[in-house]
Amino acid sequence: MTKSNKTTAVIVVTFNRKNQLVTTIEKLLQQSNRDFDLFIIDNCSTDGTYEYLESNILLDKVFYFNTGENIGGAGGFNFGIKTVLDHSNEYKYVWLMDDDTYAEQDAHRELINAADRLNNNFGFLSSVVLWKNGKYCEMNRQRLVRKWYKKMEYLDEGLILTDRATFVSFFTSIKSIYEVGLPISDFFIWGDDIEYSNRISKKNYSFVVGKSKVVHYTETNVGSDISKDDKSKLWKYKYAYRNEVYIAKNNGIRGRLYQFAKIGYHILRVLGTRCDNKIKRISIILGCSIKGLFFNPRVEVPKEGD
Repeated sequence: MTKSNKTTAVIVVTFNRKNQLVTTIEKLLQQSNRDFDLFIIDNCSTDGTYEYLESNILLDKVFYFNTGENIGGAGGFNFGIKTVLDHSNEYKYVWLMDDDTYAEQDAHRELINAADRLNNNFGFLSSVVLWKNGKYCEMNRQRLVRKWYKKMEYLDEGLILTDRATFVSFFTSIKSIYEVGLPISDFFIWGDDIEYSNRISKKNYSFVVGKSKVVHYTETNVGSDISKDDKSKLWKYKYAYRNEVYIAKNNGIRGRLYQFAKIGYHILRVLGTRCDNKIKRISIILGCSIKGLFFNPRVEVPKEGD
């Protein structure tokens, strides 16, 4: 374990997106608050990511780790947090993001300011996520809690209560990690951030930080939809429905009823949409939802001082 005089460990998980990754790194290196170390977790990319970072003279500015195999976004963030905890016990926060997340110049500063304003008494903080045209990114909208007015004293400072956010720009404390554990690596992709943000927000109030902004540089600004997606992307939904049912099981009767209704609605959308492979799409919805009923992955909780 090494010493670090930095407050935050930034963790970027990447897979075969070297061009976007370089821009992500450059945006981070331009932050007005540079009180962080930057960890690149490479999910065994096959597009020459390491060599590309080397040619852009970026390897000496980051801590680079290759997972050895593609363990998905969920596994990558799990691996990344473990790596940070092994690297130094002096970090106070971790800031998670995807490899196509471009942080605006004051994004980290505003997260730190919010943490200070809250006296570090929070579960997680989430930046406002915009798309490349400046509008809100649909797939990264946080869910505001129904009783958001419980913390109205922070509204003037751009802080509003949430209990669900994505890993596109997700800021939490090392203390919270020791309290609730790590993201579930067995999720592989999709839903790991929703489950993790739910888990953390059940322990402590969590907030959207209106003054912290990032741009999610995705191809389109639409959410996932099994009735519209190309058949080449259908494999991802196998994880989505399995993981969503697992999350619903842990969110009481309301969560279960909502997921049941959602499954029915998605089947109706497939039937009512002019898409190919209807039987395959419906079988994924039903089959993987059933798998979710029996899916009970292990939640890893690191021990402080290990």
